[in-house]
Amino acid sequence: MTIAKMSWQPQYRSSKYRHVFGKPANKESCYDCVPITRSVQDNHFCAVNPIFIAVVTECAGGGAFLVIPIQQSGKLDPHHPKVCGHRGNVLDIKWNPFNDYVIASCSEDATVKIWEIPKHLLNKNLTNPSKELLGHTRRVGLIEWHPTASNIIFSTGYDYKIMIWNIDNDDPVIYSPVRTIECHKDVILSMSFNTDGSLLATSCKDRIIRVIDPRQGTVIQESNCKTHKASKVLFLGNMKMLLSSGTSRWNNRQAALWDQNDLSVPLHQEDLDGSSGLIFPFYDCDTNMLYIVGKGDGNIRYYEVCSQKPYLQYLNEFRSSLPQKGIGALPKRGVDVSTCEVFRFYKLVTIKSLIEPVSMIVPRRSESYQEDIYPMTTGTQPALTAHEWLSGINRGPVLVSLKPGSKSAPCQVEVTREEPKFPIKEPKLVHEVKMPTKTLWEIEYKTEIIREDRSNKKAFERLQDTKQAMSNGFDIFECPPPKTENELLQMFYKQQEEIRRLRDQINQRDVQIKQLELEIKNKRNSTASY
Repeated sequence: MTIAKMSWQPQYRSSKYRHVFGKPANKESCYDCVPITRSVQDNHFCAVNPIFIAVVTECAGGGAFLVIPIQQSGKLDPHHPKVCGHRGNVLDIKWNPFNDYVIASCSEDATVKIWEIPKHLLNKNLTNPSKELLGHTRRVGLIEWHPTASNIIFSTGYDYKIMIWNIDNDDPVIYSPVRTIECHKDVILSMSFNTDGSLLATSCKDRIIRVIDPRQGTVIQESNCKTHKASKVLFLGNMKMLLSSGTSRWNNRQAALWDQNDLSVPLHQEDLDGSSGLIFPFYDCDTNMLYIVGKGDGNIRYYEVCSQKPYLQYLNEFRSSLPQKGIGALPKRGVDVSTCEVFRFYKLVTIKSLIEPVSMIVPRRSESYQEDIYPMTTGTQPALTAHEWLSGINRGPVLVSLKPGSKSAPCQVEVTREEPKFPIKEPKLVHEVKMPTKTLWEIEYKTEIIREDRSNKKAFERLQDTKQAMSNGFDIFECPPPKTENELLQMFYKQQEEIRRLRDQINQRDVQIKQLELEIKNKRNSTASY
């Protein structure tokens, strides 16, 4: 009897992200005593950008949310100022992708409000929005900014309508949207744009996934699958695929992949577990990694998405005993490239009133910049104006490099009070100095003046330090000492800015002294040669 030989080949898969692990922040880097909302709405309740964290909170007599500087970790002041202009509970908040100081919120009062956060710390509640959008007849549950066009925002409410707003005008109150999409028969559960914003995918309470042309308001594709009940939907970058999360016919939590051009049958279905919590999917188009976060869970599963079967490659799971009620994701331009961080979550832990950052890190031995895991990513410059997009133009996002020091690298803006800043002069090169214009005694005289000025400045700083030691840094005849922790924190940031400014001035003086000493040396050498 002959035995047929079967050629078995192990299916090893090479990937840069096979060993990605989740690293929770230490206690000092968490945000404690945060009054997180008790709303049962199935939203993230948290929005993050490289400067601020916004969290929906509890507020008597209306809806409110907190805006916390991302560097201000630790215990939150119980009297921290709120953004509280809504008459009903806040249901969703989203930062403007092109302006880190502009945030939109929607509420049960059927309004959408646009807020401009001051570049200094808030010292009182913010109650006056820069714009108010009035058009929905029932509560507004979701809002989304357009990914490439500036000043375009989408909102959807319990009136089953999606409204497109153009806020590129001076009107404080806008009563009519530029377009209303009325193709849904029930409450819309999620919205997602493709890369250039030319298509909009929605999931609805009727469990149907729709791909819509937002400018025409027409449905291009519509799912008709009985084995998967979708609750959230997400475009997967430029892969021409959609991902939906929901439940199977046996009520198991499930994720499904779809071809965006054919929603009749899913490409792949992945059963997760038998829990009942909602699933929030997050996709990183730079690394093709998919993160699945369960509401009420403490774990975060992550996969790598490929364009061919098996489509979803399971990588690992971050496990935690702290369940999250909501979660926010930091834009890629805000990650720490020095630690090989590729994604960062901010978990809302209601049982401890805590916001816990969780970093997803690629383990690398080298401390240098890793170009292979940081491709060009979306920046803060819009690719289109609102008028261009409404007229039918499509354009992909403007990409920037995350490499430190590169011309296109995003700048990290610190949240401090605005102080007058002195321009820093760059030191001139030696060959650019015109020798015949200055004599030796003039150079020595100018050097002596700078040294004397520097000694006077040091004496003044010592006097200020003595005054601070005596009166805790406050002139009791000009201003009273801070009464609250928030006022004390504001004074601390102001003093830090003043110290940084004085150090910059001292560094300028050091550069000028070294330059003049070099000029003296060159002048002496030139006179000695003669």
